Amino acid sequence: MTRLLPGILAMAAIVVASNILVQFPMGAWLTWGAWSYPFAFLVGDLVNRLQGPSAARKVVMAGFITGIGCSFIGTQIHGDFGPLVTLRIALGSGLAYLVGQMTDVSIFTLFARDRWWKAPLVSTLVSSTLDTVLFFSIAFSAGLSFLDPAGDVSWAGEATPLLGLGPEAPFWVSLAVADWGVKLVMALVALIPFRLFVGRYIARTA
Repeated sequence: MTRLLPGILAMAAIVVASNILVQFPMGAWLTWGAWSYPFAFLVGDLVNRLQGPSAARKVVMAGFITGIGCSFIGTQIHGDFGPLVTLRIALGSGLAYLVGQMTDVSIFTLFARDRWWKAPLVSTLVSSTLDTVLFFSIAFSAGLSFLDPAGDVSWAGEATPLLGLGPEAPFWVSLAVADWGVKLVMALVALIPFRLFVGRYIARTA
């Protein structure tokens, strides 16, 4: 367990930070949490590379438990429009995290013997896309309103030009596309610290 502690603490810190930063808008379609959350994939990939998939799954579960705690606290805090975390947001956040991160572990393991960049890049691109689709559709899609009939997310379904420029789509689709774009950028950026951390670990244990 001691060997897992750095990964667990890092994952928990990212989950907590992202739950806080998501409350602060950054432009029309993003929040600051969109930039912190992708580091969860980096932590999972590093643990997978250095300690194996079993350790990575344990770190993912620690982050999941942390996320449940954050969601519960959010449901108890009320803002101008009700609780900061609604039932649909809690469900979407938890399911998207768990499915996305576990998918990341599986795909990373599948490509672990290929060139150093392939496993972290492919696993993050696929799993972060899945994470985005699951969260935004569960949290805001009109087709899933039965999950929380009392929750009013009609604002997310208003038709607006996609990212202010494209064809009209529900507003939540613009939120999802913007968030997905950040995840793609961060998947590439994260290759730098991934390479540095792995290189230092190999040099230290050689």
